[in-house]
Amino acid sequence: MLIRDWMTKDVICVQPETSMMKASKLMREHKISRLPVVDDSNRLLGIVSDRDLKEASPSKATSLDMHELYYLLSEIKVKDIMTKTPLAVKPSETVEKAAVLMMNNNFGGLPVVDENLKVVGILTDSDVFKVLVNITGITEGGVQLAFSLPNSPGSLKSVMDDLKGYEARIISVLTSFTHADEGHRDVYIRIHDPDKAVLTRMVDELGQKYTLLYWVRDNLKPIVA
Repeated sequence: MLIRDWMTKDVICVQPETSMMKASKLMREHKISRLPVVDDSNRLLGIVSDRDLKEASPSKATSLDMHELYYLLSEIKVKDIMTKTPLAVKPSETVEKAAVLMMNNNFGGLPVVDENLKVVGILTDSDVFKVLVNITGITEGGVQLAFSLPNSPGSLKSVMDDLKGYEARIISVLTSFTHADEGHRDVYIRIHDPDKAVLTRMVDELGQKYTLLYWVRDNLKPIVA
């Protein structure tokens, strides 16, 4: 999935001379936690996050009076606290790559730039969550079946052929090697919810033929404590 299809395109940006107070106000008003810093041509220069603002803010135990405090905050510019030459991604790159960069660097978002380094969007962890929800197809409901299959040609086809025999309607198929046994892969297949009797027979027969890790019917209603 390409970043251009999932990024936030209406990006709130600031310039290096923007005061820290104004940057903080923009974040609060728009309920965001980071702002790309750009020049007059919208070229990316840096990024400032709510963490940067907190670290640059005076301690609550400061001896400054209110007027001195406001003066100090108005004098601190974004350029003084921003992360310079930040990591960025292009619209034509994949969300998966961006997610790895965000995870490995503990970032909550990445600016998206064109070939001239002009900011055209931003991809945040919330956007990545939307992608996860979309590719799993969980909003369609249904039943998820998880299998441990040999990592060899044809192993998945066999399962899919058997599901076809039950007239199962596939919503999504995902594969993971993270928790799989050596030489195997975990495959997660979501299908539209079949008739109860068909589901019971399907689960029983598939469990005898393959390593069925689990099956679950998702209930999207939240658990209220």
